[in-house]
Amino acid sequence: MTADEAVLQVNHDDMVAFSGFTSAGAAKVIPKALAKRAREHHDMGLNFKLKVLTGASTSSAIDKDLAEANAISWRSPYQSDKAIRNMINQEEVEYVEVHLSHLPQAVSSGFFGKVDVAVIEAREVTEDGRVYLTTSVGASPTFLRCADKVIIEINRHHSPRLREMADIRIMPPPPRRYPIHIFEPMMRIGWPYALVEPEKVIAIVETEQPDDELGFAGPDEVSNKIAEHVIEFLLGEMTAGNHPNSMFPLQAGVGNVANAVLSGLGSHPDIPPFYMYSEVFQDAMVDLMQQEKLLGASAASLTVTRDKLKTVTDDMDFFAPRIVLRPQEISNHPGIIRRLGVIALNTAVEVDLYGNANSSHVFGTKAINGIGGSGEFTRNSYLSFLMTPSIAREGKISAIVPMCPHIDNNEHSVQIVVTEQGLADLRGLGPTHRAQVLIEKCAHPLYKEYLRKYVRDSMKGHIRHDLEKCYELHRNLLDTGSMLPDME
Repeated sequence: MTADEAVLQVNHDDMVAFSGFTSAGAAKVIPKALAKRAREHHDMGLNFKLKVLTGASTSSAIDKDLAEANAISWRSPYQSDKAIRNMINQEEVEYVEVHLSHLPQAVSSGFFGKVDVAVIEAREVTEDGRVYLTTSVGASPTFLRCADKVIIEINRHHSPRLREMADIRIMPPPPRRYPIHIFEPMMRIGWPYALVEPEKVIAIVETEQPDDELGFAGPDEVSNKIAEHVIEFLLGEMTAGNHPNSMFPLQAGVGNVANAVLSGLGSHPDIPPFYMYSEVFQDAMVDLMQQEKLLGASAASLTVTRDKLKTVTDDMDFFAPRIVLRPQEISNHPGIIRRLGVIALNTAVEVDLYGNANSSHVFGTKAINGIGGSGEFTRNSYLSFLMTPSIAREGKISAIVPMCPHIDNNEHSVQIVVTEQGLADLRGLGPTHRAQVLIEKCAHPLYKEYLRKYVRDSMKGHIRHDLEKCYELHRNLLDTGSMLPDME
């Protein structure tokens, strides 16, 4: 049926779970039809708002179009558009951030309540309930299992051979879960399809729309310097015998800095070929795989631009055996991350003097996007890097601050912090020593002396702080537009 016909079966206050992990594999036409239906209801003075679940970040059709139609009352586990973000920060939408590997169990256990409708993009659905997904797996298998009603978007834009990458398995509930038998990044444990009870499927809507264009900016001087510090450190660890010459598998978050660091690792002649066990397969990884620097990759989605996706699907004989797409409760599973000895490369907004990191809020109050999967990898990896430029807005903002007003990854999880200024290895250091290393290695020269003075003048203790001045930089930014009132 048409999208407009299908959404007639979605009601006000329903919880609707959409496919997709990033915009890859996200539902496309049903969200737009729901936005239209919401506007029609509002014009008649009727309520029409939904509780919205996705796997992770998502497409503009969900977080932009539905938000602009005032059609969202509740959102989890992540959000990725200015429209929904503004409504969250104005307290018009209730927002629940969740670690991405926790989401499927939270849904299947009923922590969020009943899932009324799942809207899932697929390349094919069979009469006996096999659902062949497109460019992501994410939480779609769990949504298909738990929802009362299911709408399938059959998207014929995508290659039917994408199913060759899928490795889908839903974990049984506690308390007697069996071990997950993944001992190498490319091991497969499941099937190329998800399952749905056929009687749940209330509509099938056909589309031919590509995923949202996602392009990242190319490497700049700052990201290249960050990459140099990471590479120098890894080579030093290998020389010292702290890391095998074959390299443990890598993980990289989404974004320009992570993409640049991956490119730098791939182009360095002394970094050996490596595997990845990550959340997303992104643009830089396509080139590295063609160069045979990246030997194989496990992820939850193909988060690539259209040109790169075409490169992949035009040569599936090469790429399909080298890419595995898994459900997010497996791609982000802490036990597997720890077992494989993953090296994690993620980004932060700011890091305080003792190693606590904020990646999701401004001033501790305004949501940016969400924690996503960075917490799972930062806490459980063999080595974890948090990367950020040392300053923003031409020096008006410092990424190294006395105290973070919001903390996503605390000092017990954060191991290595990298800015373009240098790299701070915090392993084995007490709080005061961590502060000294972060200031000298990672802080921008504009802020070094201020931060040194803060530590000198703070109240002595296991962790030094001055509770009257710990947020002085943030207050300066609010009052004057610059963290330091005098930047000279």
